[in-house]
Amino acid sequence: MKYYLDEDLSPKIAEILRKHHIDAISAHEVEMLQAADMEQMERASSEGRCLITRNRNDFIRLTVQFFNEHRPHNGVLIIPHTLPGDKFSAIAKAVIKYHSKHPEDILEAYTVDFLET
Repeated sequence: MKYYLDEDLSPKIAEILRKHHIDAISAHEVEMLQAADMEQMERASSEGRCLITRNRNDFIRLTVQFFNEHRPHNGVLIIPHTLPGDKFSAIAKAVIKYHSKHPEDILEAYTVDFLET
């Protein structure tokens, strides 16, 4: 599975994931800072990437919208707020654990899943 980290997550997390041979890019790295949530979702989907974010409500809404419009969607993985955003290694470790359980694609298109802490 390939990942796209929303701009609300540090690019350091993507760097850590890549060191563990996980295909991950950050909105920070691809000049998508301050892009609308819709644009972030479109970017992730166009590259066949699961979007990782802390922005639960907006991306659940967008997932429903993408489903209703039959638009490509490769899933959303939500980082819970119980995992502080400045704990880059802990977030990366949780994503690595998730990835080991889901090495291919997220379960199905339009899936929203929550990272376990």
